[in-house]
Amino acid sequence: MLVVLLLLLPVLSPGAAAAPAQAVAPRDILHDAAAAHQAGDMATAIRLYREFLKDYPDAAEIRSNLGAALVEDGKFAEAIQEYNAALRKLPNNPRVRMNLALAYYKLGRLPEAVQDLEVLHKLQPLELKPALLLADCLLETGQPQKAAELLTPLQEEYPEDHAVIYMLAIALLRENRTAEAQVLLDRILHDGESAESAYLLGQSEYLRQNMVAAAGRLARAIELNPNLPGAHSLYGKVLRAIGKPDMAAEQFSAELKGNPHDFVANVETGMLLRQEGKLDESLAHIESALRVRPADAGALYQRASIHSVQGLTEKARQELEALIRDSPDFAEAHAALATVYYRLKRKEDGDRERDAARRVLQEAERRLEEQRKRALRQ
Repeated sequence: MLVVLLLLLPVLSPGAAAAPAQAVAPRDILHDAAAAHQAGDMATAIRLYREFLKDYPDAAEIRSNLGAALVEDGKFAEAIQEYNAALRKLPNNPRVRMNLALAYYKLGRLPEAVQDLEVLHKLQPLELKPALLLADCLLETGQPQKAAELLTPLQEEYPEDHAVIYMLAIALLRENRTAEAQVLLDRILHDGESAESAYLLGQSEYLRQNMVAAAGRLARAIELNPNLPGAHSLYGKVLRAIGKPDMAAEQFSAELKGNPHDFVANVETGMLLRQEGKLDESLAHIESALRVRPADAGALYQRASIHSVQGLTEKARQELEALIRDSPDFAEAHAALATVYYRLKRKEDGDRERDAARRVLQEAERRLEEQRKRALRQ
């Protein structure tokens, strides 16, 4: 995938021909950089690409190659800078934009990955790789409806592609569109048992609140493919729901080994670590979750709660006030803010938030009772 651009060298800089004895040097540098990159010597490749770019800073494809070498060397933040610089010269280059999206993805900065992948999808609406990565990011960032809208036309275009069918089924299940998801699940099951089919069945049982059946399905999915993304996280949630927190913690840990940016596993692990009093470790996991879903009310509440326990009362106050402005029906946030106000000797504000928490809970109980009565009448 390296783009050497040797033929473009004579026009990259007006001064390139000023010293004939030096004209070969940039070619040699670039040749050696490409050879080092292909050989896996990233330190040398990075050094030579940078040396070349000192004289040819506008060589966008070479800057993209530097970004690729930085990614392979684990320097994602630096790679992002190089890819963005390359895109300023090549805004419609799909390879550069895909590489930038992948760098954001590997850093767990999924909202930024989504932005670039959406641009790329508009440029190449029928290309599967960017579309599937975009769908994955949308699912991980809590946007199953958008994922379903993206994947539905692709499923019609590629009716036999199992990856499209599988991800669309996940999106539909998370949208509680179970009848539509079942049609796709039947197609997957038609080809025999697989980790994917077991996972979908487990998710279906989870949505029905049939936790024992869900646990069996998910255990089978992991048995068939221990590396199936999301399987350990969902199995951990099921295990926690049936009263097996230690086993749940093992599943969240297993998920994070394969996917350190998994939202569910980070939040759940952060909550468990907080209960153990390991506040700094807990906060690190919550921050990782918030890089994936910056506006998630539950994760924001966890962060503010940790700050409160750490004694960062003023910081917790600001975070909880912002959270309540966006999520006024979040009873726990009202209660936590009341506690913070009391610590700050703001009794009137504390009483107000305590009363707000009580009202929100009473309203929730009233709605549940109405739902129960409607269900009985039916």
